[in-house]
Amino acid sequence: MITPWYHKTAIYQIYPRSFFDSNNDGIGDLPGILQKLDYIHGLGFETIWISPFFSSPQADFGYDISDYTDVAPEYGTMRDALRLIEEVHKRGMRIVFDMVMNHTSKEHPWFKESRSSRDNPKADWYIWRDRPNNWQSLTIGSGWHYSAERGQYYWASFLPFQPDLNYRNPEVKKTMFDAVRFWLGKGVDGFRLDIFNAIYKDAQFRDNPFTFKLLPSEADPSGFFRQTKYTLNLPESFEFAREFRQVCDEFGEKLSLGEVSGERDTLRKYLGGTENDGLTLVFDFEMLNFKFTAGYFRRIILDLEAAYPAPFMPVYVFSNHDRRRSINRLGEDVRKAKLLHLLQLTVRGVPCMYYGEEIGMTNLSLPRDTALDPVPHKFKFIPRFVFDLLGLTINRDEVRTPMQWDGTRNAGFSSAQKTWLPVHENSPDINVENENGKEDSLLNTIRALLKIRKLENSLQEGSLELTGNLPDNVLGYSRKFEGEKIIVLLNFGKHEKVFQLEHADPIFKLSKMDEIRGTLVHLNGYGGMILKG
Repeated sequence: MITPWYHKTAIYQIYPRSFFDSNNDGIGDLPGILQKLDYIHGLGFETIWISPFFSSPQADFGYDISDYTDVAPEYGTMRDALRLIEEVHKRGMRIVFDMVMNHTSKEHPWFKESRSSRDNPKADWYIWRDRPNNWQSLTIGSGWHYSAERGQYYWASFLPFQPDLNYRNPEVKKTMFDAVRFWLGKGVDGFRLDIFNAIYKDAQFRDNPFTFKLLPSEADPSGFFRQTKYTLNLPESFEFAREFRQVCDEFGEKLSLGEVSGERDTLRKYLGGTENDGLTLVFDFEMLNFKFTAGYFRRIILDLEAAYPAPFMPVYVFSNHDRRRSINRLGEDVRKAKLLHLLQLTVRGVPCMYYGEEIGMTNLSLPRDTALDPVPHKFKFIPRFVFDLLGLTINRDEVRTPMQWDGTRNAGFSSAQKTWLPVHENSPDINVENENGKEDSLLNTIRALLKIRKLENSLQEGSLELTGNLPDNVLGYSRKFEGEKIIVLLNFGKHEKVFQLEHADPIFKLSKMDEIRGTLVHLNGYGGMILKG
């Protein structure tokens, strides 16, 4: 069976507002991404995922869309978007857009018409109710919001200004699928799908059952003493995934990557039947809370191999635009970051890396009361130290700061007097220009790993088998494809480990201290090697 491109690719996520500002207004834009395409291509990433840049009032910075087939002026024009698609393809790369199927902005013309009366042509395009039930939003509190104009409550799964579309109305489904077709027709290679597990809600509006669970988790989104039985992961959403795939298939081999949450057997349902006829990929967000131990990664690899066997493929992701940057979970230790990405780029799965992760960009601590992000304002009653103890970043501004290109003013992101978010004060030290010039930098380590990944078919589509009889806190696995074999060894401990292994030739070493002497492998503390059998 031929492995599809989207199961072999490496994805780089761009938050466009923070990547590169081409017109010096303090906001990143599409022409800015165009100017930096060669940087991404030179790193070795094959697919770019861009967070939303469609028309929007920007109350949630693009995740509140007011027109699915137009570009927000602060990001550029439709001509810029089409040129970006063209230039990505010229470099032999793919481009994926972020599609928010679940909700629109309340400023969308559809919602304005829907709320105007109970009998207008779009009255049933959103979810309306005379009285709220006990459903809670994903950001705490009731998701029902009163509209005096219509005299009813509308439902919003996320924030109050993002009303949910009603997919039980065939017109809504057709119109949204046509928006998907619009961009596929322009050459887009697929979509990342925002909160895709919230698409359908219970048709009977039954109350969600009580639970003693206070905080949601990746495996169980229930929390704040309410289950999500009737608001997330409904059977209709699994079927919708198949329908979405069918629309994409009209245009060839396209990627569809779902942002979903729940137990692994639930996530698996979004991928369809045994032949993967649903979404092509889903995020498995448990690893966003990874523990830096060989035992943790051994377990998660086993779990993902069981949950996503061929023809399915897991996704390995450690940071994104909503969650704490991965290096912050590592105590900002670059040695550990190198080891983490050695695993991410060699394990069986699609790696997805957030902009700046390749240079070790860190969270920027910002006052919650001045947050541009609307989410933290809903949690004012909870002290910051509580979120810090839980390892959560409630103010998403802190992980969306401008890309650090060099050590000049504004880190080379913009020459504006003021950038939309402040540039991190560590940018004179942590930036692309600095790391380009250091052979053993995190940036050059990731560049080297992506090059090896591209050259070795085993790392793109080979099987995976864990290696036994290794020292404590050492993880090993082999990747095999058509007679080729690659062995990966990772030392998650701070002390050197020495052990015997079958003969193989090293093709990559994290440090000069990682070596094979005779029949013995020497792995430095936080060391790692790739060997070819």
